[in-house]
Amino acid sequence: QVQLVESGGGLVQAGGSLRLSCAGSERTFSIYDMGWFRQAPGKEREFVAGMRWTGGSRYYADYADSVKGRFTISRDNAKNTVYLQMNSLKPEDTARYYCAADPDRLHSTREYDYDYWGQGTQVTVSS
Repeated sequence: QVQLVESGGGLVQAGGSLRLSCAGSERTFSIYDMGWFRQAPGKEREFVAGMRWTGGSRYYADYADSVKGRFTISRDNAKNTVYLQMNSLKPEDTARYYCAADPDRLHSTREYDYDYWGQGTQVTVSS
């Protein structure tokens, strides 16, 4: 059973930055697809960013259009950790952010394709 623990959320002013972290419990974490999702009050959970393993030490990243150019996903396999660097934050980025793992590597943006989830970390952006 993969366990994921997010951290790094908080309150920030618009235009500010935060870095979220997601620590995984498994060594095989490095070959899983990893995703960040978010859910704002009254809204469905949505894909934010994903990092896909393509073999060896190769990965590629993809992003929701709403965060392209502002958010960056990265991973440190030595630490079993995935990061989400969020810059130029906007009030509409306010949400609970979740880390998720897909051991089947479906390269998906759909939440139901991810088997393991963290508890989430709250990000609040004030205007």
